[in-house]
Amino acid sequence: MGKRKSAKPPPKKAAAKLDTLFNCPFCNSSKSVRCEMDHEMEEARMKCTHCPVGFTMRITHLTDAVDVYHEWLDQCEEAN
Repeated sequence: MGKRKSAKPPPKKAAAKLDTLFNCPFCNSSKSVRCEMDHEMEEARMKCTHCPVGFTMRITHLTDAVDVYHEWLDQCEEAN
């Protein structure tokens, strides 16, 4: 007698991609803020392509670009 055929496991879902371009909180340009993350130096830099505004913060290996952007927004709200 033959072996029973085993059911194939369902295909894995692709993980959602996080944004790397964001809206500028100062000049309100859409998708104009780019995040550069340097994990060796443990530093992230955000810079708007339309205005001279930028932001720098220390990061860990778990930090994503979205985390840096929201930290920047939080500090903007604290300043105002």
